[in-house]
Amino acid sequence: MFISSHCSAASYNLDSLITNLNNKKIDFQQYEDVVHIDFGSQSDVFVFAYGCYVIWNSNKTIEEKTLALCTDVSKDILSVSVKDQCKVKYGKNTQIHYKDDLIELESQDVDIRFSFSHGLAQSVKLKTFEQSVLKTINETRFLPEQIKKHGKTTLSRRNLSQLIGTLFQERNNINLDCDLLDTPDFFWRRPNYESFYLMSAKYMDLDNRLEILNKRLDIVHELHNFLSTELNHSHSSFLEWIIIILILVEVVLTVSKDILKLF
Repeated sequence: MFISSHCSAASYNLDSLITNLNNKKIDFQQYEDVVHIDFGSQSDVFVFAYGCYVIWNSNKTIEEKTLALCTDVSKDILSVSVKDQCKVKYGKNTQIHYKDDLIELESQDVDIRFSFSHGLAQSVKLKTFEQSVLKTINETRFLPEQIKKHGKTTLSRRNLSQLIGTLFQERNNINLDCDLLDTPDFFWRRPNYESFYLMSAKYMDLDNRLEILNKRLDIVHELHNFLSTELNHSHSSFLEWIIIILILVEVVLTVSKDILKLF
């Protein structure tokens, strides 16, 4: 069997999803900010409010059904959705077989699958952050070289302001959403299941990836501050030139009036 993890939007409206599931008479259970959909034949889907879902015993039909349900309730659909996949089997112990990319579960307890799903969903959400930050860094990579070569950026003040706004929004959005990568509240009331979540978080290397993401965010932050300084300098230079021009105009008028007696 396979587990597939997906991120297709910034968020899902779970209330609307529940209404749709009731209308279609599809079995489900709500866990606070998560909806568990039971498609039968051990095909479980956990839909997370932050735009991700995890399918156990995944196949093309279930993936298409789930995507259709989530698309109807999506906010800010991603241009390219993110997907990860691994294998699952049931055995004597719950453990990760890293070499085989396989999760082994000791029982079919739905809360164990739910606990693992938290880590798997956080992983694909984190991947969207990683891709977004990397894209931003690559798109602005020319600026340091440009400033090194010319001593300033050749961007217009308008384009510079737009770029600063983009960098600020990128950093702000990720800083707000990074709270989603904390240990879920579910485990405060069910601490005996937290070990399964931590196992999946370790399997997906969430801590190291989050540390790398934060370092990349620091680069974005430094670039934002640098460009803001550059914009302020550009604005100050512009004002200085206006003042110089006004002084020159006043001098010309004074010379014309008092010395040349033109007025």
